[in-house]
Amino acid sequence: MPVLETTNPVGQAAVFSVNRAALGLLERLRADAQLLRIREHRLDNGCVVIDAGIDTRGGLVAGLRIAEICMGGLGQAGLVSDHSSASWPWRVNIQSCDPVTACLASQYAGWSLAFGEGKQAFHALGSGPGRALACKEALFEELGYRDHGEATCLVLEVDKYPPPELAEKIARDCGIAVDGLTLILTPTRSLAGTLQVVARVLEVALHKAHNLGFPLQAIVDGSGSAPLPPPAPDFVTGMGRTNDAILYGGHVQLFVSGSDAEAADLARGLPSNTSRDYGKPFGEIFSDYNCDFFEIDPLLFSPAAVTVCCLESGRSYHAGAINTPILERSFAGAP
Repeated sequence: MPVLETTNPVGQAAVFSVNRAALGLLERLRADAQLLRIREHRLDNGCVVIDAGIDTRGGLVAGLRIAEICMGGLGQAGLVSDHSSASWPWRVNIQSCDPVTACLASQYAGWSLAFGEGKQAFHALGSGPGRALACKEALFEELGYRDHGEATCLVLEVDKYPPPELAEKIARDCGIAVDGLTLILTPTRSLAGTLQVVARVLEVALHKAHNLGFPLQAIVDGSGSAPLPPPAPDFVTGMGRTNDAILYGGHVQLFVSGSDAEAADLARGLPSNTSRDYGKPFGEIFSDYNCDFFEIDPLLFSPAAVTVCCLESGRSYHAGAINTPILERSFAGAP
């Protein structure tokens, strides 16, 4: 395995390479490909592509493994039973000892990737540790984090294979040879794709905390969970259900340093019900805006409920609520 060096993330004394950790997890994923019902291909230029749900069945365990790769080895993903819901009895659980680095420097789907024009165009948002090599987003300046290495991987929520030219561009931006790049493909309608999107419940909270201007160095630890929706027959339905799992069923707990007033303000601002667009299944909201994702109120993208614990005082602040009726409408496909 190549040796990687890393500059320090914001507010952290220790040095940790999300790429080094993710490459170890990736090797395990590739070794268990048959068991996990995923398939590895190699493009003509040497880039490795892992199909986790396009021409293969994939599965929930593959989704859990991919979620941990996406968090750069700084998070744990699991399934737990939820006795509060008779219809949807399982939740995706996420924990991270360094949620800022795991979620914002690795897992966040913040790298816009495109190649070609017209009907042949390929578009995707890249997530995973490769982002920390390329550092194409202004966010990395704020985080003060950059990774270095000879190999990396990205997760793409797509239902077709990327063109080789895009793989070559990604590799150049990451400063590696194209045969050191692995692209993991997780269509949202698949089991693995559904799970790895819902596993972003903690990341969604971190991203909104950042948008609210909360100091990231004050976020010490975090965990989150959201219900596991059924897979969908198409991309739009899958996107709706996975978003609803977080927006109406997600619960995140953050442990922060600082004052009680800052912790209370964060709790009040975080839940999805602070958005003007809250109150309908995501598929309907998406349709209302003529399928223009960027017209939706960005404040909507956050968990349904939050608990913020102030480490200095020991007090906890709660806001938001699980919205079971909307989850039932979305997951059951009811009008």
